[in-house]
Amino acid sequence: MTTTTSWTNATTERDNYCGPVAHRIPRGIVAEATARTMFTLTRHPPAPELADFVDYHWVLRWDLRGKPPHEQRVLPNLAVNVTFFLGASGVYGPGRDVFSYRLEGRVQGLGVRFRPGCFRAFLGRPVRDIADRAVPLTDVFGPAALQAAESVCTAAGDAQMVSSIDNLLSANPVTLSPAARQAAEAVESIARDPGITRVAQLCADTGLTTRSVQRLFAEHVGCPPKWAIRIYRLNDAAQQLASEGRADYAGLAVRLGYSDQSHFIRDFRTVTGQSPAEYARTARTAPEREPDRDRT
Repeated sequence: MTTTTSWTNATTERDNYCGPVAHRIPRGIVAEATARTMFTLTRHPPAPELADFVDYHWVLRWDLRGKPPHEQRVLPNLAVNVTFFLGASGVYGPGRDVFSYRLEGRVQGLGVRFRPGCFRAFLGRPVRDIADRAVPLTDVFGPAALQAAESVCTAAGDAQMVSSIDNLLSANPVTLSPAARQAAEAVESIARDPGITRVAQLCADTGLTTRSVQRLFAEHVGCPPKWAIRIYRLNDAAQQLASEGRADYAGLAVRLGYSDQSHFIRDFRTVTGQSPAEYARTARTAPEREPDRDRT
């Protein structure tokens, strides 16, 4: 196995499958050029009966035996992620801070990225209850989740991993409530229209009152609508900086709805842990790698 990253999307066209790009949930991998040398990432669509709830399954593998550990950072986003990794399984709520994870040794695992607004049916309580924290798999999916996690960690290939988790999630069928669908559509409005930079604009787009939007987001998304907008807009900025390098910060701040450049830079640092200039530099710089070699 090599450590060169293969960023692949195994999704296929389905009438009832809403692909992850449809509402642009930020991937948010910090320093992607470096990350590409550290692990492989593949995305797979969920079973058809889960398409209302799940954006995709992501399979992650790394082999860093004989190499220093790697600290991987991921920008905050609105998705609930359910992970099945040896020693790191759990239900991770939407977060406000950069998520950091230490990669070492040789590991494979799978995560389920739920559509924002669509996890409450599985959780059985407001999603705000798990915001900025993780809860054990068994708290949400019962003892069967442990067996599924073991199956993922020992699976011979992606298909077996995905099948195990699809079976777990489908074991107790749930339905997407009208309120959850409304919440998901509100998030998609934010993602689809970069011009939405204020809650009042979101209300105008959805036809809901400010109070209704706030309740909807607390119950189903797990964060205030103002924060949801901020997350998407700052992820937009991060993607632009990663692809283009140094940008017109004043112009970028205006497009994102900030009144001045300093406010934008302060918010960007709060969310990413870096200034825009630092983020752009690390996003585009990969370390020199040792020659790949097969391992058994």
